[in-house]
Amino acid sequence: MTTTAAELRIKGMVQGVGYRYFCYREATGLGLTGWVRNVPDGTVRARVEGDRNDIETLIRRLKAGPSSAHVDQVDVDWQDSEQTSDSFTIEH
Repeated sequence: MTTTAAELRIKGMVQGVGYRYFCYREATGLGLTGWVRNVPDGTVRARVEGDRNDIETLIRRLKAGPSSAHVDQVDVDWQDSEQTSDSFTIEH
């Protein structure tokens, strides 16, 4: 398996609606590592590492989001993997 990474910026009504926990559940279910956090500008940022197909699956799921959220856009910046973590965390 070739490991890659992506930095994600999710825009829309994504704070205060369980979006980070949704991202955590989906990412860990796919075996991805990294983190997710709220940003003061109202967006959610995430960094994920793992198999590119799994990351692409996560991105599709994040575009749909939980029913309580409204996702306008998911920006993706593909990067080289740094393999700095062996888990996925919600940062506060």
